[in-house]
Amino acid sequence: MTPASAKDLQKLGYTCLIETGAGSAAGFADQAYVDAGVEVVKTGAALFKAADIVAKVQPPSDVEVKRLREEQTLISFFYPAQNAALMEAANKKGATVIAMDMVPRISRAQKMDALSSMANIAGYRAVIEAGNNFGRFFTGQITAAGKVPPAKVLVVGAGVAGLAAIGTATSLGAVTYAFDVRPEVAEQVESMGAEFVFLDFNEEQQDGAATGGYAAVSSPEFAAAQLAKFREIAPDIDIVITTALIPGRDAPELWTKDMVDSMKPGSVIIDLAAERGGNCKLTVKDEKIVTENGVTIIGYTDFPSRMAAQSSTLYATNIRHMMTDLTPEKDGRPNHNMEDDVIRGATATHKGEVTFPPPKPKIAAIAVAPKKEAPKELTAEEIRAKELADFKAQTKNQVTLIAVGAALLLGVGLVAPASFMQHFIVFVLSVFVGFQVIWNVSHSLHTPLMAVTNAISSIIILGALMQIGSGSFLVILLAALSVFMTGINIFGGFLVTRRMLAMFQKS
Repeated sequence: MTPASAKDLQKLGYTCLIETGAGSAAGFADQAYVDAGVEVVKTGAALFKAADIVAKVQPPSDVEVKRLREEQTLISFFYPAQNAALMEAANKKGATVIAMDMVPRISRAQKMDALSSMANIAGYRAVIEAGNNFGRFFTGQITAAGKVPPAKVLVVGAGVAGLAAIGTATSLGAVTYAFDVRPEVAEQVESMGAEFVFLDFNEEQQDGAATGGYAAVSSPEFAAAQLAKFREIAPDIDIVITTALIPGRDAPELWTKDMVDSMKPGSVIIDLAAERGGNCKLTVKDEKIVTENGVTIIGYTDFPSRMAAQSSTLYATNIRHMMTDLTPEKDGRPNHNMEDDVIRGATATHKGEVTFPPPKPKIAAIAVAPKKEAPKELTAEEIRAKELADFKAQTKNQVTLIAVGAALLLGVGLVAPASFMQHFIVFVLSVFVGFQVIWNVSHSLHTPLMAVTNAISSIIILGALMQIGSGSFLVILLAALSVFMTGINIFGGFLVTRRMLAMFQKS
């Protein structure tokens, strides 16, 4: 909870409590909470006793689980797949457990996706940590003292953390490369200014939509090709940031000892998967080591905590959005709707039942990309046959239109006087010629629509000028009005075009 989120929770009808000193590491003093109308409780035990809903960051300890009571709600990172005993103990207490790490990755739940919030911070902080341990600039420079080449950064895994790292490294001026087993993320990587590392491998990879946007397990052949590619580029890379994780499994080993040995002295490896064993073979959890060849390997697992104020603000916002969904009536009473995809997906225990694992959400995280068939290459004979068929179809349409037009003219000629038919035929031919002229002239205005309206206006103004010398006052008046209005349209079109073009020119 932050003082700002506390005010939002109070608008939902809740009374807020916080343990004394809980916000001090993030820069939020107890007095700031008091000013926001929050009651500061002296101990964690007193907080568990007083609160109906308890929000935490880390999973509860065994002691904290014992403090839970029936119909109390606990919201925290819980990792139920790895903490089955803890989940069972909480269930025996009759408490409801909402695991923030289990929020489904669907569009509506993005505002509650705490994993993504923390991964975003971790990716950003990883680049800052790498820069702190790297002995050169990220960006290339040419100075009076000599030329400094840009740092080369490789990001392995283009999830939320990977994309945050790519964006930060690119903005700092590094030459950034990225790799991911999901080929559909290549466009995202390239849109952020990085170069996607492709493998010369023909095996079709599983679409990320099938795994909720996460990476799937690769085949042994693909993994071997991946390692071979990394061995090829390792000597040229200055900074490696690994973020690859597979749900429910230990981190895959992607950066082996021989790759580390081939890197230049002063290179840096940031292993964001250190908590699950690490993507680098030599990573030591929660430690920074330097290898014999001078490569620094960082295996910290607390990157979000190293930016406590930012992490607290984002996580408090995630919690507040979860509480908003739990309190649709804004009356301070949670409504635990198990029909809601987000609430059901995040719930581990509820009303004396273990509800983990949840069913798949009704809405997929990402739409599965339809497989596109490669266009068939036509032979020379097939191309000629297609051109002949198109020509015959066009000829048939034109003959049909001419026949219908001739029939209409004959029908009109049977009932109309000869003087009318002379003018009518000229009118029809004028329309036909005008249509062909207008649609076959390249427009010079900023939209084809304006060009066509200007062309039509030009025809109108010519007709009006021809009639303006008529002896009838009414005809002269109508012709003058036509000249005036079409003149506005023509000159206005060019003025608008000039203004549009000026928007794309330097002043």
